Amino acid sequence: MAQKADKIAQNRAKKLRELIEYHRGLYHEKDAPEISDEAYDSLVSELIALEEKYPDLHTPDSPTQRIGGAPIESFVKVKHRVPQWSFDNVFNAEELKDWEAKIKRYLDRETDIRDYSLEYCVEHKIDGLKVVLTYENGVLAQGATRGDGVTGEDVTANLRTIDDIPLRLTKKINITLMGEAWLPQSELVRINKERESRGEPVFANTRNVAAGTLRQLDPKMVRERKLRFFAYDIGIIDSLNENVSNLENQMDELMLLRELGFKVNEHHLISKDTDSVISFYNEWERKRKKLPYGIDGLAVKVNNISLQVALGYTAKAPRYAVAFKFPAEQATTVVEDIVLQIGRTGVLTPVAILRPVFIDGSTVSRATLHNEDEIKRLDVRVGDTVILQKAGDVIPDIVRVLTELRTGKEKPYVFPRKVAECGGNGSIERIPGQAAYRCVFKNSASQQRRKLEYFVSKKAFDIDGFGKKIVEQLMSENLISSFADIFTLKKGDLMELEGFAELSADNLIKAIEKSKIVTFPRFIASLSISQVGEETAEDLSRNFGTLEVLRKARFEELEAIEGVGPIIAKSVTDWFSEAENKKLLDDLLKQIKVLPFEKTETSGKLSGRTFVLTGTLSSMSRDEAKKKIKSLGGDVSESVSKLTSYVVAGDDPGSKKDKAEKLGVKVLSETEFLNLI
Repeated sequence: MAQKADKIAQNRAKKLRELIEYHRGLYHEKDAPEISDEAYDSLVSELIALEEKYPDLHTPDSPTQRIGGAPIESFVKVKHRVPQWSFDNVFNAEELKDWEAKIKRYLDRETDIRDYSLEYCVEHKIDGLKVVLTYENGVLAQGATRGDGVTGEDVTANLRTIDDIPLRLTKKINITLMGEAWLPQSELVRINKERESRGEPVFANTRNVAAGTLRQLDPKMVRERKLRFFAYDIGIIDSLNENVSNLENQMDELMLLRELGFKVNEHHLISKDTDSVISFYNEWERKRKKLPYGIDGLAVKVNNISLQVALGYTAKAPRYAVAFKFPAEQATTVVEDIVLQIGRTGVLTPVAILRPVFIDGSTVSRATLHNEDEIKRLDVRVGDTVILQKAGDVIPDIVRVLTELRTGKEKPYVFPRKVAECGGNGSIERIPGQAAYRCVFKNSASQQRRKLEYFVSKKAFDIDGFGKKIVEQLMSENLISSFADIFTLKKGDLMELEGFAELSADNLIKAIEKSKIVTFPRFIASLSISQVGEETAEDLSRNFGTLEVLRKARFEELEAIEGVGPIIAKSVTDWFSEAENKKLLDDLLKQIKVLPFEKTETSGKLSGRTFVLTGTLSSMSRDEAKKKIKSLGGDVSESVSKLTSYVVAGDDPGSKKDKAEKLGVKVLSETEFLNLI
């Protein structure tokens, strides 16, 4: 028996409908989206789940039943001869196989077709704007946008400016076909560069530009934007007296479209099973950023047209096709709690505990909130629905709070005065001049565990197989408590522990032995000195050459180094002057060898320039950007000074961008940075 929705579910569904309709209008009718496609899809998915759980919430006018948006008033409305559908989405291999099982059940139960063999035509799902073209006697008669699926907008004059759309076909036939108008990535870079020079806001992505361009009232402007077009489907065809082969499958349609003079995307696959579809998907998920156009997944269609007809449509989508979407980099979820996490230098980082959500290929249940100021900026509260962003290995971020979905029960977060994990009396303090808090007592067990975890990590000593779980296990067994203890471990110590066998114990001991020779920059980074990360460790190593010289460095010498400054200089001198740290170094140096810094002559187009990175880059990770800069002869620093050449500002840049502007340091957008490298 179906469940009936309670007031909480009713209210949530109502708010979701209102918010989805608002963003749908911005996206489809005004080409001015405020949130990403992935975040929008995530809201719709939540509403679908609610309506499935509580059927009484379902209404005929629910946005889950809509396909597109109403046409804007600036263009003549066009009623489509063929209804224009949106595909249902699947997001992983399991869901794709479920879709296949569903269409097999439909064919078996609802049709008389037997002994069929499923074959799939798989194409790139281009991230542009769907266009419907009508040709009469081989001549372009009309071009329209999809609109709401029944009625679109007549944009024929604009479409005539796109070179990929033939004004006359190679055959005199009547045909209505569908395709995608898209903008090359290179054109987006060019257009944004021009807009920046005029002080205008830049476009977020190629899809927005393509959609906005086709709605320009001046075809000359459309021509200047250099849109492209791929044809991919035929709705109605009347071959008249022309010799046109029978269209038995989807691939036949693509071949005919090419024969008629259209550009057809070259990257497609005919597959006998979903396994090869999944392999094709995995291949293009890796390679998609190298394409001149944007794709957000694959279009998977039953190849045989007679089977397409038999499968037909649901109320809102074809049964015979599905969009196999790439992992979303944004999604919506709910903040269930906010906790503090102690870092290796004692700094407290607020972390949002989330309702688990699948994003960018993995299930995420935590997101960093950075510091108290970030919590206030976002106004994020326990119970809030938020947009979460993740790209690759970057720690997930909350980029926006959907305040429209608040019920009034959400709780603001207040930093405590004491945190039990800080040890001692648990007191915390705000770091002078920063938005961060830290433990007053510096050697709590939690903090020491973090230090050891970083010490063995890839960014420091890089001990293969020595992960967080092993650190915690060895600490709990009192086998290690300091850095030096790691290098005194014996095979017998490990063999007594759960999860270790002879081979795994041997491998870890060999990895520890191999790591005993370490470069100077990695060694400095491994010590968890407050304010000293990878780039500062590199700067210190380059300027002082050896550990012996650095240990004796004066405050003035440190402060004078580009990228260091007074705060870092004080932190370094304080660390090396403490008796406890002197002993730590002496004990450690008995076990390992630190190689002196080897200066190499750097050359390249960025030689002599120093970069500071802030915010999130969409085209590459922070580490990839650093490697690229260094490969071209440039330097990367963690802090901004008058000697900094450029600050590269991605999405949600921090205080480094503000400091750069105050000092007159040039700030590069991601687009400008990509042009520079």
